[in-house]
Amino acid sequence: MKTKNILSGFAFVILFFLCNTIAYAQFPMPDHVPIWDANKVTLKLHKIAENVYSVAPETAEAETSKGIAQATSAGFIVGDKGVLLIETMLSKRLYDQLYKLIRSVSDKPIVYAINTSDHGDHCFGNYLLPKETIVIQNEFCKDNLSKNYDNIKQFMIMLFGKGRGIEESVYRPADITIPINETMKIDMGKGNIVEVINVGTAQSPADLFVYLKSASGNVLWAGNPFIAESPTIPWLFDGYFLEPVNNLNKIYNMIGDKDIVVPGHGRVTNKAGIKYTIDYVEALKTNVENSVKQGLTLEQTKAAVTMKEFDKGYELFNWLHFNFNVPNAYKDIKENGKK
Repeated sequence: MKTKNILSGFAFVILFFLCNTIAYAQFPMPDHVPIWDANKVTLKLHKIAENVYSVAPETAEAETSKGIAQATSAGFIVGDKGVLLIETMLSKRLYDQLYKLIRSVSDKPIVYAINTSDHGDHCFGNYLLPKETIVIQNEFCKDNLSKNYDNIKQFMIMLFGKGRGIEESVYRPADITIPINETMKIDMGKGNIVEVINVGTAQSPADLFVYLKSASGNVLWAGNPFIAESPTIPWLFDGYFLEPVNNLNKIYNMIGDKDIVVPGHGRVTNKAGIKYTIDYVEALKTNVENSVKQGLTLEQTKAAVTMKEFDKGYELFNWLHFNFNVPNAYKDIKENGKK
């Protein structure tokens, strides 16, 4: 597998800013912290197909459509020789629940563990994995975690609270990294092929998508780029916009209408269920492009691009839309929209 340099200067500056404790005082905070409480989350197992499982908070089924932010979704596939795990969660308490759910259906070793993001709720449990487990990330994810782990921990504590097990996490490096625009295929046996896909930035430069192709039906673990169904909107606070719009569409167009989608933070859905994210970013792109053409300032754009048609009850809408999504769209379109 070829190695490619995907750490652009702009990407590093943005990620460093978000992980720099000096910037915390300037970081807009949501109305309540923790956004969800890792000390109160109970994970539930969902069988998607034979030997294929998703794991989500027990509240996800009822609360996703109400706009209540949910803890991280995960999953695993039981293959001929072992288990492939997607996400290792935020804390030991959540990892232990996940491990117990795996052991409720299989005693096979956890051969692979994939992190779809460098955000701590997707990877802070890596240190608890068996030492034989092969950890898979994208190149940027490994690089950023290796350089900024303690700062990322502080960032996660800022949003998810002290005393939630974040402090105990210890950095464990990935064993395999996937360069940008490349895909790793893993044969789990019995015709189940897992594609681990790095399309580039879909929310952050650390994104991976996990796509199971199977005769019994395809399953996409979509991670943070597709947070959840309506009324949830994307969390575009990593400083990017135009590239995520393109890559969100690329993944959306890749999957089939009957494919199952496990979003990053919500109940299991399908292609139609994640269309809301596509509709939102496309509408945001059009609206902000119009504002830029009119010569509006950022503050004028925020006042004009309220997009009330997408404000359907998601509790974090105002925090995300006005503090991150509109500003990042405005900056990216103004600087790069005509390139």
